Amino acid sequence: MRKTALSLALFAAFLANAQSIKTTIDLVNVKDDKVAVTMEFPKMKSGDIKFHFPKTVPGTYSEDDYGRFIEGIKFYDNKGKELTYSKVDDNTYSLKNAQNLNKITYLVNDSFDDEMDTSKHKAVFSPSGTDIEQGKIFMINTHGFIGYIDNMQDVPYQLVIQKPTDFYGTTALVDQDKSESTDTFTLANYAKVTDSPLMYTKPDYITFNAGGMELVLGVYSPTGKYKAADFKENLEKMVIAQKKFLGDMNTNKKYAIMLYLSGGGGPKIKGFGALEHHESTSVVLPEMMPKDAIDKTITDVVSHEFFHTVNPLKTHSEEIHYFNYADPKMSQHLWMYEGGTEYFANLFQIQEGLITKDEFLQRINEKITNSKNYDDTMPFTVMSKNVLKAPYKDQYRNVYEKGALLAMCLDIELRKLSNGEMGYRDMIRKLSQRFGENKPFKDDKLIDELVTVTGYPQVKDFYNKYIAGNQPTPYAEYLSQVGVELQKQETPPIFWFVKDPNQTGYDEKNNAFVFDESSALSPFATSIGFKITDQVLALDGKTINVQNMQDFINYAKTIKEGQNVSVTVLRGNGEKKEKVELKGKAILDKLTMEMLKYKANPSPAELKLQNQWLTGKK
Repeated sequence: MRKTALSLALFAAFLANAQSIKTTIDLVNVKDDKVAVTMEFPKMKSGDIKFHFPKTVPGTYSEDDYGRFIEGIKFYDNKGKELTYSKVDDNTYSLKNAQNLNKITYLVNDSFDDEMDTSKHKAVFSPSGTDIEQGKIFMINTHGFIGYIDNMQDVPYQLVIQKPTDFYGTTALVDQDKSESTDTFTLANYAKVTDSPLMYTKPDYITFNAGGMELVLGVYSPTGKYKAADFKENLEKMVIAQKKFLGDMNTNKKYAIMLYLSGGGGPKIKGFGALEHHESTSVVLPEMMPKDAIDKTITDVVSHEFFHTVNPLKTHSEEIHYFNYADPKMSQHLWMYEGGTEYFANLFQIQEGLITKDEFLQRINEKITNSKNYDDTMPFTVMSKNVLKAPYKDQYRNVYEKGALLAMCLDIELRKLSNGEMGYRDMIRKLSQRFGENKPFKDDKLIDELVTVTGYPQVKDFYNKYIAGNQPTPYAEYLSQVGVELQKQETPPIFWFVKDPNQTGYDEKNNAFVFDESSALSPFATSIGFKITDQVLALDGKTINVQNMQDFINYAKTIKEGQNVSVTVLRGNGEKKEKVELKGKAILDKLTMEMLKYKANPSPAELKLQNQWLTGKK
């Protein structure tokens, strides 16, 4: 019986491979910074086909057109003869009478090298991008390497990676061959392909078990400044706390983290952060960051991506479950997918003792402040549904500010209604039990489902007012119920280029200060014609670099009202940037800050609700 069962298993595996799309990515014979890909197909069922690369992918909320990185594409029949095709757009190729299509070959350029030149296209967010550096690193976000044919997205893929023998692939996938020169993986469908990033580099990884889950961290540090082992202690502490916080909501047996540290002589990139997948996350951060800053970012950013294993990866609407890579239809519920996940990423830290009560309140305070840079009356459901289009796409980043605050207020509302017995986390747990990875809900019925799982019709009132409606959320009112009050205080007048100095970044390539495009300009910046896309190179001739950055900031603090000031900026896109000198009289900005404080004498009811909120205990 055992022998027969083995034979049947082998036959089933053979049959699956015979009906799969064999895709080979060649990381050995790299030419001109391009990787060759070959896709071999089972017999076509349709004569007319369309072959696509994704326009966008789940979790990115932007149109990136990954087909623009493809060149030299060729289609062959089963006799090796080239087939004619027409190119519909950057992502789509059309073939007539393609019953005999057997193979497609093409070359892939990486997106990292294209990131600083935005003269033609918006840059791809780095964690969802691709990097090809022979002998150093291959960041393979699979949606940037592999395409699909209409009506064949549910056909299995056999993915073969031809790799240098001294390279290791960090991934959650399981290698099915023993060769040192190839890795072979079987993936159920195209959705699983795009859900499975890989990072190939010289081996630098650690593995450990956290709460019954195997975790692998692979690190690429171009100068060798960091090793994977450097981050083990912090990462292990974080993941164990997350597993405890989620309980039975997380069922992962394996999780992979690909940490790409940008720097050295590698490509100059700017899209730092992470992208979620069911069993992994790809993370891009600057190598110049101090270790404690990387540890903190891993705790904040990677924990956010790990919480996505619950929502939306395992609890989602039909728009996500049946994702259309060529013509995406977006869900209304970024408030829950991204906002609720961001709330979890902060809430678990206070409930599991990773941060203090004051640190948690400071984070909430910052989100309230940051949310004011966006349209507070724009219905979140409308913004979410139309997030790929103007003017809604400019409001997207508010999902991490107001979206998290909406989840917080709903958490407080539920705890008050239930006398502390139910919170936001309990609601999401019940929703995940009602649906799950393979059972999507209808997008326009979510609020009815939330009423069903909580048993509170008041949830619908909250949703209609503050999520689907245009009423600004009364944060002070909700926070008062948990013994927190909002106090206003004026800050000393300051000189800077944006109203919130915390929204300042650094461009390592140009040694310049840069600013989030959603930032509000300071009165001084507006008066001299400064643009939010300008990069600040110098102030009164004093230049910026990592070594003297604090000196630059200290000088800015000495500037007085009405003082003549000269600012040197870099203006323009891509290679067309030019230095521009802007001059004017300094205007110091007076800010009224709203600070959250715990009440000195909260009522017993407020103190009880506060304790339940901050500890998660009933």
